[in-house]
Amino acid sequence: MGPKPTGDKPKLAIPGVQHIIAVGSGKGGVGKTTVSVNLAVALAGKGYRVGLMDADVYGPNVPLMMGTREQPYALGERIQPIEQYGLRIMSMGFLSPGDKPLVWRGPMLHNVIQQFLRNVDWGELDYLIIDLPPGTGDVQLSLMQTAPVSGALIVTTPSDVSLEDARKAVLMFRQVKVEILGMVENMSYLVCPHCQEQIDVFSHGGGRRTAEQMGVELLAELPLDPEVRKGGDTGAPVALKDGNDSHAAAFIQLAGRVVERVQSLAVASGPTIEISD
Repeated sequence: MGPKPTGDKPKLAIPGVQHIIAVGSGKGGVGKTTVSVNLAVALAGKGYRVGLMDADVYGPNVPLMMGTREQPYALGERIQPIEQYGLRIMSMGFLSPGDKPLVWRGPMLHNVIQQFLRNVDWGELDYLIIDLPPGTGDVQLSLMQTAPVSGALIVTTPSDVSLEDARKAVLMFRQVKVEILGMVENMSYLVCPHCQEQIDVFSHGGGRRTAEQMGVELLAELPLDPEVRKGGDTGAPVALKDGNDSHAAAFIQLAGRVVERVQSLAVASGPTIEISD
């Protein structure tokens, strides 16, 4: 199970779910959902039982990136998640498809997050990956204050603008007493397809410097890769490819690092929390 939470109120675990990993970012446009999707796929490829919860209710891109538009259905009082590529998935994009925007205030956001956490039949999972919306708002707080998150992953790019907001995300998770698994520097560099030289499109190394300054681990420097973009747009995540594939390797290595961090935190935290009914 995840680490023992601190705070006034106990956080009720989700029956059958061993570890909850929140993937967040200080701002949009850094590839947070791309990292969430490929991390989940890579973990499933390693043989783990994985769920993927799309908590970015205003911009639910997981259905597109996972290549499915099925409609969930209820069995008794439990919503059945969509299954794709060996993952169990839930997203507002399944419930509100198309281009119609959601115009919701905080209480409605809280309710849908709790529905996704508690009323979805996740079954037995080793990891539930939660793709958070960008920023530090209501959805993040609702999740962190009610669910026993094993750890958080912060996604950033090397640019100073992105890093400034990534630091805010780190401090937000610390404020709500959620362990930080590490930072991921996405779009870290581009390898020229013609000369094979590394091009630092959004600068380079900022993620490492910021991780050191904030006292967190840098888990990966992911390249700006056209194949990753193609996989997301076509609903075939690049992490589905074999580990020997250069485009998939970075995400598979990231998945291994995440497992190591979660397991080390679980050992350090000792016994865990009560189970909800």
